[in-house]
Amino acid sequence: MTVEDTVAPGVGLTPADEAKRQGVRRMKTIATGLLGFATLVFALASWAKASGAGAWAGYVAAAAEAGMVGALADWFAVTALFRRPFGLPIPHTAIIPTKKDAFGRTLGDFVGDNFLSPTVVRARLGKIGIARRFGEWLAAPGSAERVTREAAAALRGVLAVLRDEDVQAVVAEAVTRRAAATPVAEPAGRLLGKVVADGGHHGVVDLIVVRAHHWLTVHHGDVVDKVTAKTPGWTPRFLDQQVGERVYRELLRFVTDIRDDPAHPARGAVDNFLAEFAVELQTDPETIARVERAKADLLARTEVQDLIASSWAAVRTLVVDAADDENSELRRRLRDALRSFGRRLATDARLQAKTDGWLQDAAAYVVETYRDEITALISETVAGWDADEASRKIEINVGRDLQFIRINGTVVGALAGLLIHTVTVAAGG
Repeated sequence: MTVEDTVAPGVGLTPADEAKRQGVRRMKTIATGLLGFATLVFALASWAKASGAGAWAGYVAAAAEAGMVGALADWFAVTALFRRPFGLPIPHTAIIPTKKDAFGRTLGDFVGDNFLSPTVVRARLGKIGIARRFGEWLAAPGSAERVTREAAAALRGVLAVLRDEDVQAVVAEAVTRRAAATPVAEPAGRLLGKVVADGGHHGVVDLIVVRAHHWLTVHHGDVVDKVTAKTPGWTPRFLDQQVGERVYRELLRFVTDIRDDPAHPARGAVDNFLAEFAVELQTDPETIARVERAKADLLARTEVQDLIASSWAAVRTLVVDAADDENSELRRRLRDALRSFGRRLATDARLQAKTDGWLQDAAAYVVETYRDEITALISETVAGWDADEASRKIEINVGRDLQFIRINGTVVGALAGLLIHTVTVAAGG
């Protein structure tokens, strides 16, 4: 079987392989032709020598004979790498097909010892200066835009793959679990105490009082009717009306006084109540427990769970729209951040050293942790190849250079034979 035979489907021939196979065929033709030429020269020189042509015929015959021997020996050596010469079961032939698995293990060990060593990896990465080169590339015009564009495409792809219902369930569960595990009474008490101490609640009180005054003004009749509805049935109607009007005027006056007087006692009472409530939220176990129970009840309500779950849809739409819009704030900020980081990484020696150190540590960890898996992948891949197909594939890629061995063997053999014959004749042989 020769390299020109049809390659089995397991390996296949690419256009590049086909070109290499043609090159191997040409070189084999040349090497075989040179052997034939040496044989023809040897036959003619031997005939000339026997016919008394002169001493020159002996030199030519000796050179041609040695060239033939060299060509045949090298043909045998090259052929024995890939197959058994003439199909004969000669020992130590068809080396690649029969020793394929051993070659795979040796190759895996070689790669592991010489390329997947933490020391080698660290030294190589230290010479490359990845951080500085990456920083210069990132700071160059168009690079940040390219990274942003690819990141946006990747983000859109991830969001397209994710199922909304799965993400909503995860978000709802995560938010609920985190909210349930986070105490709210004490932080709320501290916040309320700070607001009261700074007078930040006064605006809210003012708003409530103004709205109450407006409501009382608009709903005069409703208030009077509510009051008269509560009076005894035996009282005269006009008296009930007067009582209702009196209650309304007093209520309106009270609200008006609170609205117009910043120092009104009612305002002070609200201040004291809020301050005391803030302290209770932080110190009173019963108040804290009641607040936490209220929080749990609130989280358990279906409306709240639906609101938490539906928040994913809003976030997803927001992110997708920002990723699609090249002029969005998200992409603009990302581009600016990448350029700034690239400029700093390209010029800051300390940041470069730190980044290179991280990369070296990461590479060393990968090498130390997965070296056996990587070398096993090499040896197992080679072991999975069909022996004949692998031999054929290797011959396609290196066979052209191996044919030069045959050519060189013919030429060197001829020169050696000529030299030996010359020395023999000079010595009187």
